[in-house]
Amino acid sequence: MPSISTPILMIIIAIAEIAGCYAFWAWLRLDKSALWVIPGTLALILFAYLLTKIDTAYAGRAYAAYGGVYIVASMTWMWLIEGARPDRWDGFGATLCVIGAVVIIFGPRG
Repeated sequence: MPSISTPILMIIIAIAEIAGCYAFWAWLRLDKSALWVIPGTLALILFAYLLTKIDTAYAGRAYAAYGGVYIVASMTWMWLIEGARPDRWDGFGATLCVIGAVVIIFGPRG
């Protein structure tokens, strides 16, 4: 796999995870065909694989840093795919999470 910067990789990971989870949501909550589970499962496998490509020695740090990116991506998905615009509290909370993710990713290690 070619080298991809961590922020770009996390965005790709978030899309895979949200798409995979949304496929199950669509099947179970929106009465879509159970066939939605097939691409959803593949997207979740891709998500798990790509998460291992984050450049850190510890899985927990990768997951924690990714969490902030996931929240922003989820708010973006809600707006663009589901048509529900995030409110100011969504934006404030997502901003706090991104700040935390940046600290986790780029903070000096001793």
